[in-house]
Amino acid sequence: MLQTQNLGARRGDALLFSGLNLSVPPGTALVIGGPNGSGKTTLLRILAGLSQPAEGALIWQGQRMRAFDVVLRGGTLFIGHVPALKDELTALENLASLTRLHGAAASTEELREALDLWALGRQHALPARVLSQGQRRRVGLARLALVARAMWLLDEPATALDDAGVATLRAAIATHLAGGGVAVIATHHELSLPTAATRLLRLA
Repeated sequence: MLQTQNLGARRGDALLFSGLNLSVPPGTALVIGGPNGSGKTTLLRILAGLSQPAEGALIWQGQRMRAFDVVLRGGTLFIGHVPALKDELTALENLASLTRLHGAAASTEELREALDLWALGRQHALPARVLSQGQRRRVGLARLALVARAMWLLDEPATALDDAGVATLRAAIATHLAGGGVAVIATHHELSLPTAATRLLRLA
């Protein structure tokens, strides 16, 4: 269970949001909308334990969390809006590196299977610098199949994806929710997630 109590955030002197009370039980996705600069990424970073809120409390699995809390970080998979690939590494090498950064280990076969799931099997040995933006996004998202975390925090995950990529993303999220996971997703795209398992939040 993810909860916030009167959560607030600032950027410099600007108030992004305040008094935010959320409750996201297991098996539920919270989809966050709002214009650029409204605080969507800031909220995700607070939920990931990467930033301290200006006010209020973050509660994860019944415990009050602070920024960089090891319990929160250990239960969270945060994928930012930038793919963060190294151009000189291949798609497979980048995926292996991203997976290791989360403390997970994957065999070459598992890495290949994850890339196949995202229609990147034929590109596994190509350096990231020659991949399209959509392919780079898919490499980053392929770690969803390799890193086991109860809470997914996804920042604009559908950016640059084609219809097939969005369908793969939707299926991955649905599987995660069906297993009792939590997903918080900042997006401008319509993901068509199961209505019964989805809550909406719009930041001004």
